Amino acid sequence: MFENLSDRLERSFKILKGEGKITEINVAETLKDVRKALLDADVNYKVAKTFTDTVKQKALGMNVLTAIKPGQLMVKIVHDELAELMGGKAVELKLEGRPAVILMSGLQGSGKTTFSGKLANMLKSRQHKKALLVACDVYRPAAIEQLKVVGESVGVPVYSEPENKNVVEIANHAIKEAKAKNYNVVIIDTAGRLAIDEEMMNEIADLKQAVNPDETLFVVDSMTGQDAVNTAKEFNDRLDFDGVVLTKLDGDTRGGAALSIRTVVTKPIKFIGTGEKMEAIDVFHPDRMADRILGMGDVVSLVERAQMQFDEEEAKRLEKKIRKNKFDFDDFMGQIQQIKKMGNIKDLASMIPGVGKAIKDVDIDDNAFKGIEAIIQSMTPKERQNPDIINQSRRLRIAKGSGTKIEEVNRLMKQFDQTRKMMRMVSGMGSSKMAQMAAAMKMKGGGMPKL
Repeated sequence: MFENLSDRLERSFKILKGEGKITEINVAETLKDVRKALLDADVNYKVAKTFTDTVKQKALGMNVLTAIKPGQLMVKIVHDELAELMGGKAVELKLEGRPAVILMSGLQGSGKTTFSGKLANMLKSRQHKKALLVACDVYRPAAIEQLKVVGESVGVPVYSEPENKNVVEIANHAIKEAKAKNYNVVIIDTAGRLAIDEEMMNEIADLKQAVNPDETLFVVDSMTGQDAVNTAKEFNDRLDFDGVVLTKLDGDTRGGAALSIRTVVTKPIKFIGTGEKMEAIDVFHPDRMADRILGMGDVVSLVERAQMQFDEEEAKRLEKKIRKNKFDFDDFMGQIQQIKKMGNIKDLASMIPGVGKAIKDVDIDDNAFKGIEAIIQSMTPKERQNPDIINQSRRLRIAKGSGTKIEEVNRLMKQFDQTRKMMRMVSGMGSSKMAQMAAAMKMKGGGMPKL
């Protein structure tokens, strides 16, 4: 995510490295590089110019701060301005209606149907909402069937009228059913359309007027860069939508859409899609995105994703087993499944400060756990529950059954044993020791200077 932009910005800040103070000359040189980096990332030209002008003004105005190195000061200013450029703070959905209605809009192929399912899943799992998906794409072949598959994968029902081509009628009937069956949220998936298609634009405008949604979201493929921003402006002129959803942000995106769209259409980015899985959806936090663009990671979002998969009762059960040194391969497999649900492995790793740059050229396969899973699944139930009984002959059988080498089985056994010892050690530390360790780690941490 934004790897090229991050690299370019880092190189730009090196101009100030070793400088004793900020001057108009070294700031101008740095910001010339920053502007080039933004333009290469497909950021709107006017947005890039205004951004660098603002940073320059603030940097020269802070020249009195002698305790902070010029490079650190510039990173801090650029971070704050990037966050402001993208909206400053997260903006929540307004879900006041009974039921609340969310209308999805966007171009063909932007990912509206998949995102509708992700949003329904998020509202269901995180906010305990009872959601209903509505199939109002009456043009694309198999669109209704696709939404049903998506709905089934997240356990959310889909309302459809396959023979009806009147989207206003379908939506109104769905809302009526939602009221009767006490659904909290209705998410209306519409057909993709081109901004120049007058008939289709009139249809969605009429649909919005008829259902009066609490939220109208514009879904855009972030990989289309500046074109996405131009399209968003045309849609906003017609629909006056409430927020933007950026999909495919885990791909080879240059970042132009994320950095320009808020300024051009004056509407907040509310969500981002970060992968193909139904759990791969995040609320958009401008400050956290600025952290990631500047290579500082995003530990808060990483912790939040982990908490979403966290089961308190399961955690208590595991803690008891760890204390008694009874952690087994069934538990290990359960932890792997939870990690997989958190999203794209490389994306998760890049949220750890300093790791993103280290792994940018490393191809991390999302199926990286497949070999481990195959080995564990080749064990008997008794072996999974009693790892200590797995001797050399059993390891040979497990390797043969899983289609792996004996060295791979031996390596997993060693890693599992080390993990078990570490977990037991941490478990025995107690909360006070853990708090001391956390405080010590925080003291050692870097981060931006406080101004």
